[in-house]
Amino acid sequence: MNRKQAAAIADRWMFPAEGKSYMGGLADRPVLAGSKGATVTDTEGREYLDFQSGQMGAALGHQHPRMVKAITDCMKSMLHATNVMLNVPRLRLHERLGGMLPKPLTRSLFLVSGSDSIEAAVDLARKATGGTDVVGLHAGLHGSTSYLTRSLSFNWQRRKHALVAPATQALLAPYCYRCPLGLEPRTCGTQCLDVSLELADANFQGRPAAFIGEPILSAGGVIVPPEGYYQRVKGELEKRGMLMILDESQTGLGKTGRMFGFQHDKGLKPDIITISKHFGGGLPISAVCTTDAIAAKAVANGYFATRSHAADPLLCAAGEESLKIVAEEDMAGRAARIEARIKTGFRALAQEIEQIGDIRGRGVLLGIELVKDRTSKEPANAETRTIEARCLEKGLIFQTRGVGSLTNVIRLVPPMTTTDAEVDRAMDILKDAIRHAFKLAGARKKPKRKVKAA
Repeated sequence: MNRKQAAAIADRWMFPAEGKSYMGGLADRPVLAGSKGATVTDTEGREYLDFQSGQMGAALGHQHPRMVKAITDCMKSMLHATNVMLNVPRLRLHERLGGMLPKPLTRSLFLVSGSDSIEAAVDLARKATGGTDVVGLHAGLHGSTSYLTRSLSFNWQRRKHALVAPATQALLAPYCYRCPLGLEPRTCGTQCLDVSLELADANFQGRPAAFIGEPILSAGGVIVPPEGYYQRVKGELEKRGMLMILDESQTGLGKTGRMFGFQHDKGLKPDIITISKHFGGGLPISAVCTTDAIAAKAVANGYFATRSHAADPLLCAAGEESLKIVAEEDMAGRAARIEARIKTGFRALAQEIEQIGDIRGRGVLLGIELVKDRTSKEPANAETRTIEARCLEKGLIFQTRGVGSLTNVIRLVPPMTTTDAEVDRAMDILKDAIRHAFKLAGARKKPKRKVKAA
């Protein structure tokens, strides 16, 4: 199937998408036909380095041979099972995940998508606390397929939806490179949190239930909260009888260089976490994890969450094998090494190109923020789009992200199995595209101020 055929089918049969959205213009992009490792291939035989890991669900690499074998083996015995009876792959997955969770997290339930897990986690917190109000970060994104998750995805601008769920509101995200209060990170004392909580307290419609956040705010521009931020949040939540939900969809299972993203915040103990994306190694499965006490209290108040395919043997077998791969093949260590290689390359490039404003992220979830100049920090939105297009032409796929209407952050999410040679090839393509874009824009090549990698 060539692009012309694909465009005709899309135009005739697919649900239309807003042209400026990240789902817009699909018919103008390559039509994928195959994948392996860190590479995807289109219907015209062109290969691309996939530095977004599919929809971030291929962080173990496309078609990981162990995943293919585990899925194939399970398909020969049982694909689907009722969720009102146990099956062996489901039990094995509960046991393996429970053994990997940092204490006091012990309990898990399985669903299908990331949005499923967020909705179930919020319901869990409400049942356990008896409260209703939930707060999230203004640069956060937690899903789009449910009334509740899209209401908590503030970075997608809730006004795009006909209605949003009540008892949901935003706190200012700790975006230190662009402080929403215009303060200096070293001396601000996280005033964004204090101000936001004062407003939240004034706006709660009833008893508050929970806070939801990401260890790294991925879609919001790969924002890494400052050290100790979530510990402060946890303390404030405890004062209000609220639970902490951390969305590990894009940070969990090795991707940040630790098993879970929240473990970079020493001693932090979230009450609930969610897992999805590459949890199934390419198949859709998600999990909600919490403590014995929270699970027991919620269930006593009538809590439950499930989907028709939530306990399918095929999905659970995939989940178990993915966890084994993460541990046995040291995916966290691989992610940390990829981070070091990419950040080293961009630090060097930042000495040449002033428009590299900030280098941040952890593991294989990295962000490069591009600006007109480092003094004004004016977003280089147009140049970033030019870079993205040129990289696609040269065989490198990634997505651009940012807070609100900004799209000036190059988000790199290579599979954790990406080789050094593949990283170097991607960096060469990116360097060429960045030089090209800012040369066209008449950019200066010698920076006035140094940039530090977060």
